[in-house]
Amino acid sequence: MPILHCIVHRIDKADGEQPAALTTADTPQAPSPQLDDLLAELTTRFNAKRKGWGYFREDAAGRSLAALLPAYLDSGEAEARAEAQAEAFTTLSRQAAESLRELVDAQLPTGGYLLMAHVRQGETEHLTLALLHARAGFGVDSRLAVVPVDPLNVSQPALAARIDLTQMRAGQSRQYVAFSRDRGGQALAEAFRDWLGCEEGADAPGETRTLLKAFSDYVESEALPDEAAREKTDALLDYASDQAGRGEPLTLDALSELVDDQQPRAFYDYIRNQDYGLAPEIPPDKRTLQQFKRFTGRAGGVSISFDSHLLGNSIEYDAERDRLIIKQVPDALKTQLRERRS
Repeated sequence: MPILHCIVHRIDKADGEQPAALTTADTPQAPSPQLDDLLAELTTRFNAKRKGWGYFREDAAGRSLAALLPAYLDSGEAEARAEAQAEAFTTLSRQAAESLRELVDAQLPTGGYLLMAHVRQGETEHLTLALLHARAGFGVDSRLAVVPVDPLNVSQPALAARIDLTQMRAGQSRQYVAFSRDRGGQALAEAFRDWLGCEEGADAPGETRTLLKAFSDYVESEALPDEAAREKTDALLDYASDQAGRGEPLTLDALSELVDDQQPRAFYDYIRNQDYGLAPEIPPDKRTLQQFKRFTGRAGGVSISFDSHLLGNSIEYDAERDRLIIKQVPDALKTQLRERRS
């Protein structure tokens, strides 16, 4: 994970009525294995968090990150201009830290360390930022003496975001900004989104539920045997969970190939023909994926199989009477039953 630039500023907020104070670094951090490890750990933790997804608004406020970022990106990428680009990155980070200081004053009880990093991984570039708290603790120095230390709490950043600069430049995505929304409530999430200058472009839990519903409908329409249905379900969940772990959206093209390698466009075409309203790329929601599984059972000539999200909706289980109530009978089965009655 090559780090092009990385810098850390400190925002101090003490008890009382005093405004938060900002202490800025003069230059970006020098490359080091410790910095690589820190960014890798932060990325892993961020990918596992509940996130919002969106894109920069064209009318974003002048002190938002969306408004500040273009000046840095226009500074060039050639090695001959590396020094100028480092200066532009420092300027960007200081401006961002100053406007974030106001958000900290209004929304957070304490400050922290603002880390910003421009990272290149393969052909993709990201801008990662996080407001990290320091936790008081103890360590042992080179003389084996116990000393106070203030390790950064990477596992629970107060605020965090990642901008996919490659997708942003391409101008074809509404999901290139991912931002934390699992701490501090709705007011903090909205304030942070405004500071980013971001408009939500995807409802990850809602779109994930829609995708799973589309998949269930597809499996039912194909009248697949239980074993084949389970294999396809596992393929979908493995791919979606892997993408969620990497912090990347899943694509309907790739998913369709995994669901049926003999007919790689079948699931994709089914989604389009049924008009589920899904975008070509979907940010997977890990919590929704974890709740999705398939119930199966066979006894006395009866074989039943259905997806867990149907339980409580079109399917109910009456535990007292030990009955399974199916409210929406599949069309194919309904036709067979009617033919039998006639």
